[in-house]
Amino acid sequence: MSLYEYSGDEKYLDIAKSKIDYLENDALRFGDNVLQHTVSVNNDFPEQCWADTLFMAAFFLLRAGVLLKDEKLIDDALNQYYWHIKYLQDPATGLFYHGYNNITKDHMSGFFWGRANAWAAYTMSEVGRILPECYLYPKFLDIVGSLNEQLASIKLLQTEDGLYRTILDDEESYEEISASCGIAAAMINKGNPLHIKYINKSTKGILKNVSPDGRVLNVSGGTAVMKDRDGYRGISRDWIQGWGQGLALAYFAGILNYDKIRSDGAL
Repeated sequence: MSLYEYSGDEKYLDIAKSKIDYLENDALRFGDNVLQHTVSVNNDFPEQCWADTLFMAAFFLLRAGVLLKDEKLIDDALNQYYWHIKYLQDPATGLFYHGYNNITKDHMSGFFWGRANAWAAYTMSEVGRILPECYLYPKFLDIVGSLNEQLASIKLLQTEDGLYRTILDDEESYEEISASCGIAAAMINKGNPLHIKYINKSTKGILKNVSPDGRVLNVSGGTAVMKDRDGYRGISRDWIQGWGQGLALAYFAGILNYDKIRSDGAL
């Protein structure tokens, strides 16, 4: 979609439309039209929703709906946000669980995985920036409230190095850079001046994990909803990952554009 907006070449829009068609007509769903987390042609995770889907699908549908002026797509996207918040956010802490199983009605192993919280925080912080007259959509107010509570808790879990751990509230879990970038980028988008000291602290920590040739280091590999704490702790950080590069780019772009970002004010 960005390439289409930049170039006007319809071939890029056609690719985006093919993905919209899949999500709207073929993708597995459960409950109130909630997108099931899907990674292959198989029914890998029946009636499970994961925070990853907010970034990979809901955010995409929202951008597509705004670009195409399609209220049906916008409503579907906001519905995904609404139900993922209901299923995944812990009311007591404001943090997001990695996943929810609608069959067993639980969060499986029940950990606050760092990158899951980054997926949620970053995409929620983008809604008000890209959706015209966002305040006229009732579900947007749920997104704002959810993000406010999440960031209020997350900032207290920042490490001395300005980073966040792969299990946010586990001091024995390693610091993980993709989660740190996504959470810090969400704080930038939020535009709350009380977050500036946390943002500045993150910048120092993140820069220490970028190699001279631009590789973002110490990014955890692909992570399922693991069975136990050691499962999350044991995910390798040895390889370059696209989501690490991408979330770091989102963060550094946010730093460069910070003066142009408007706060959502009283919201």
